[in-house]
Amino acid sequence: MNKRPLAVTLIALVYILTGVAGFAYHLAGIKVQHPFQYDVVWIELIFVLAIVSGVYILRGHNWARWIALAWIAFHVAVSAFHTLPEFAIHSLFCVVLAYFLFRPAATRYFRAAGK
Repeated sequence: MNKRPLAVTLIALVYILTGVAGFAYHLAGIKVQHPFQYDVVWIELIFVLAIVSGVYILRGHNWARWIALAWIAFHVAVSAFHTLPEFAIHSLFCVVLAYFLFRPAATRYFRAAGK
């Protein structure tokens, strides 16, 4: 099997850590007095998606890198409604992640895993 590029490993770990931290942070915001907070459920699912993406990137699943790219692109779209610096940093992250996840070495790794 083709060796996993270091950049792919680091990106996967960042996704896992971001997902866990975000999930824990927003979980603390759930109030038992208001059990039907659907927005919190959607936010938690977004962080679960980051965790799943990171784990399956480490396992070499090609679809996981597409989910990771979609995840950061979603954040770019959401941050477009916030401040310009927030939009700029999310856009920069999106470009950097796309670059490293779709480089030839990364593509060989995902192709060799065959999943």
